[in-house]
Amino acid sequence: MSSILHTEIHQQPAAIRQLLDSETDNVHQIAAQLRDRFDYVMIAARGTSDNAARYAQYRLGSHNNIAVALATPSVFTTYHAAPRLNGALVVGISQSGRSPDIISVIEEGKRQGRPTLAITNAPESPLAKTSDFVIPLHAWPEQAVAATKSYTASLVALALFSCALSGDQKALAELQQMPAWMQHTLHITQSILPRVERYRYMSHCVVLGRGLNYATAFEVALKIKELTRVVTEPYSPADFLHGPIAIVRQGFPCILIAPSGETFTDMLAISQRLKENGAESLVISDHEELLEQASLPLRLPPGIPEWLSPCVAVLPGQLFAMTLSAARGLNVDNPEGLTKVTETW
Repeated sequence: MSSILHTEIHQQPAAIRQLLDSETDNVHQIAAQLRDRFDYVMIAARGTSDNAARYAQYRLGSHNNIAVALATPSVFTTYHAAPRLNGALVVGISQSGRSPDIISVIEEGKRQGRPTLAITNAPESPLAKTSDFVIPLHAWPEQAVAATKSYTASLVALALFSCALSGDQKALAELQQMPAWMQHTLHITQSILPRVERYRYMSHCVVLGRGLNYATAFEVALKIKELTRVVTEPYSPADFLHGPIAIVRQGFPCILIAPSGETFTDMLAISQRLKENGAESLVISDHEELLEQASLPLRLPPGIPEWLSPCVAVLPGQLFAMTLSAARGLNVDNPEGLTKVTETW
């Protein structure tokens, strides 16, 4: 398959290596200057970047014991009623760094005397210039409309920030293995992609992920919606059981993000419940028991720590969405109705 999107998906291991090599010292310096200057993190983001922020909620919460709130930019821009940001580190995540609503949150943080941080693929952008500190993503120009490498780079930047804040050298050493894990995942997923064509006529599906991979569920669902026009809804299994599971009938497609870790037991339980309802399960996992039950098994390499699994588990989802888009005869690089840079207020 020849497309810009295909190229950019496969650039991710090299982009992450570039990010780690270029920014590890910078992020440690930023962490040293920010340590003890904030009590919680407020993140402003939209779309794919908002999904990266969901990862930060779980990683910084579980590893650094730092609460992470997602900003509501409309409160700042539409209602002109910015909340008090006492104790906050105000973070903006944006591939382009150009969206006015994200910039407005950073500007308000500075007005209130709070430290600000930009995570962006555009270090010369208005967002970067407005912020006190910047972590460039080094994802190179991203030309396909659907974001891929800027998303995984955002996850890795947040993971690196978490390690720098805690001083956890073991976690930092694990993070350095990320490019190899990503390369392996892309390689082993390639052989299963011809089987994706069987889903070309599906009109709806759900994506389930919990904990650290709640973000992955949202990002995979977004990629499927953007690229294939299939109505796709992300859920935590805990929320899905509170009503939405009623939609599952024979043949209903359900994508499970289920790597080994603390949430695996819950994912196995929801898989069994879905099987009883006759669901068609597509599984992203490293666990043989679950993969053997799947209609479409999307295998992950073994041994990846759960806290880093979102950086890898999203890759089969990206490839699935790209392959399904091509099978439906759609333009994978420029989906109809979308633009690369979206500026919102």
